[in-house]
Amino acid sequence: MTGAAGAPSAQDTEDRHGRATYHEWLGLVVIVLCCVLVAMDISVLFYAVPFVAADLAPTTSEVLWVMDIYGFLLAGLLITMGALGDRIGRRRLLMLGAAGFGVASVLAAYSTSPGQLIASRALLGVAGATLAPSTLSLIRNMFHDEGQRRAAIGLWTAGFAAGAMLGPITAGVLLEHFWWGSVFLINVPVMLLALALGPILLPEYRSPSPERFDLFSAALSLAAVLPVVYGAKRFAEGHFDARAVASVVAGLVIGVLFIRRQRRSPDPLIDPKLFRDRAFSTAIATTTVVQFAMLGMMMLTSQYALSVLGLRPLVASLWQLPAVGTLFVGLAVAGVLAQRVRPAVVVCTGLVLAAVGFAVMSPVGPDDGLGLIVTGASVMTFGVGMVVLLATDIVVATAPRERAGSASALSETSNEFGGAVGIAMLGSIALTVYRNEVEDVVPAGLPPEAAEATRSTLQAAVEVAKTLPDPVGPALKQGSVEAFTDGLQVAVLTGSAILMVVAVAAAIALRPVRIGSGDADGAEGSGGAVSALPATADGKQP
Repeated sequence: MTGAAGAPSAQDTEDRHGRATYHEWLGLVVIVLCCVLVAMDISVLFYAVPFVAADLAPTTSEVLWVMDIYGFLLAGLLITMGALGDRIGRRRLLMLGAAGFGVASVLAAYSTSPGQLIASRALLGVAGATLAPSTLSLIRNMFHDEGQRRAAIGLWTAGFAAGAMLGPITAGVLLEHFWWGSVFLINVPVMLLALALGPILLPEYRSPSPERFDLFSAALSLAAVLPVVYGAKRFAEGHFDARAVASVVAGLVIGVLFIRRQRRSPDPLIDPKLFRDRAFSTAIATTTVVQFAMLGMMMLTSQYALSVLGLRPLVASLWQLPAVGTLFVGLAVAGVLAQRVRPAVVVCTGLVLAAVGFAVMSPVGPDDGLGLIVTGASVMTFGVGMVVLLATDIVVATAPRERAGSASALSETSNEFGGAVGIAMLGSIALTVYRNEVEDVVPAGLPPEAAEATRSTLQAAVEVAKTLPDPVGPALKQGSVEAFTDGLQVAVLTGSAILMVVAVAAAIALRPVRIGSGDADGAEGSGGAVSALPATADGKQP
């Protein structure tokens, strides 16, 4: 089979040689660039929100939807798109996604109302869902040598993880010189490059015996996510009412129905057998949690830098560079340790380090927290890098080649859904503390609109304080800042506790698993991680 523009298919490449050539590595560059942009768009608005708010005047609810609709639609559609790529061709799906992502980026950049921006971000999420699973599943087909595949997965992982970190930094640089729409327009030239080079450098692959596409299951998978999203939004806005609870319960019920259908269907979107492998299911769970922690932390600390410390977006973004550097160091360290140490040790160590990083940030105060934020974030991302490399390699190695798209979609779903939930949940915790404490400093006689704005966000409280005379204005500003930092402290301590619990669970679940071992030491219910690294005759790592 031969792809468009003379590009060889994955099967042809495998027949001719076991090791990738420069052709495949150049194709990997295209893949990683797409990964960086898909991940960047989750966090690129962290510093741009004040500019969007000043231009489009969205409500608090609309701000939350602008921030999160991309990540939740991305997560909700990844499974569907991963299965679709297995059927229609992974490169074809990648090209469709690149075109859609470019168009949606232009629409978002030139939005003239909050509703239009929310709709454009939703289209970006749909297009991103077609890009993400295709990238990782193509790596499975392009790199057949186990050592090269691990290196390629490391670069892919770095692209996604660094993209989320680079989003605020890129926004900070652009906002220094251009209007807020530029944070979306930066996507367009990269997507044009992908459209030009993809058919030449990337092989086409589709399942040799494609199954029927279950449209009803695809609808169920999205219907399970969106009600939970809506309920989380209501909670984040402070509405702990029956509507919010009913939405979450409805989403969970639909999720159960979706899982039951997958178990009974001859052509499931998700192969339930994948989760029988202990290494696979644990890898999915750990990536969900570390992305939950990392994206939630980035959202809170970016608001701290802008609204509490009063840093300009560019300056605030540059303070995130150390955390980006330690992320890459963590990825490199994990690649070395994986050849000598059991996965349980590497993953557990990474989770503990991420928890420690959160704890380091907990004493942050209104005036002197920058050093704690930078140090804590750097330690946390070092641990995240250790976890995501090994977890992603386990997911790819355990999945059958014909199910690589679905497995990749599950991996990306855990990443994106974890990140989006982290923004909503940790943000909700911080906002709840803020609302409770700021109530005590709202001055009597403040107009109802101004009082409600003060209770909604720190940014609004600071703007209201500027309009008030001394000493009322400075007192309101100081009180609201202290309320925000107290909420930040509670949120990071919550994140630290969650990471520690998951570290213990991962250590137990992965204890019998050895990379390269075919039976996970005989553990019941686990197929082991069939990975790049060889094992000795007695099953131990070399």
